[in-house]
Amino acid sequence: MTTSQSRINAQQVSGAKRRFPSSWSLKVWMAISGSLGVIFVAIHLFGNLKVYSGAEHFNAYAHWLRHAFEPFLPAGFVLWAMRMIMALALTIHVVSAGILWARGRRARGPRRAKLHGWRAFSASLMPLTGVLLLLFVVIHILDLTTGTKPVASSTFQAPTGADAFAYQNLVASFERPWMAAFYVIIMVLLALHISHGAVTMSTDFGIMGHRLRQTFVVLGAVIAVAILLGNASIPLAVQLGVIG
Repeated sequence: MTTSQSRINAQQVSGAKRRFPSSWSLKVWMAISGSLGVIFVAIHLFGNLKVYSGAEHFNAYAHWLRHAFEPFLPAGFVLWAMRMIMALALTIHVVSAGILWARGRRARGPRRAKLHGWRAFSASLMPLTGVLLLLFVVIHILDLTTGTKPVASSTFQAPTGADAFAYQNLVASFERPWMAAFYVIIMVLLALHISHGAVTMSTDFGIMGHRLRQTFVVLGAVIAVAILLGNASIPLAVQLGVIG
């Protein structure tokens, strides 16, 4: 083996080490974790819409989440299991996205091609929407889960064994115009993130058929619009006095 061949092989080995984990595996993990996130948001939307049933029904649903399947399962098991799964999925999604973004910037170099069209525009927004959605998750937890001031309303009540106070806390939070507006804006960004994610997800899963790829695109758009309209309607309803 010549010296030049040895040098090339050494560079290939070094490049392989730098590329662990592979970009392909990171994209697959992003697709899987993103799918779990969309499923969770869709289930969460179904629960959120119970707020239109009134305080009694919404609080009963929140109480059930904390005590589901007792005494077969310990109190809070289902709720915390969902939280742990989503925390793991979110970590995988964020870390994978960060690595791929950094690799993409290094690969493009200083001279980058300018892309045009809606897909190019939505793709360019993915890092920004991702960061803002991560910020929203933190704010949402501080507001309606832990009740941490000043993010949470001044009247936040922690759940007890008998009462959830979920309805009262939600209304008190969205009675603040800035929080209602922030929530609506985030739902718009989430819809954009999901709709574009559905496009890239089909590619990451290796789907080549045009019809099946279009099915992913349409399904992603429908889910994105449903989540946007359903979740954004709640703070607007509170501001309009429909919920209160």
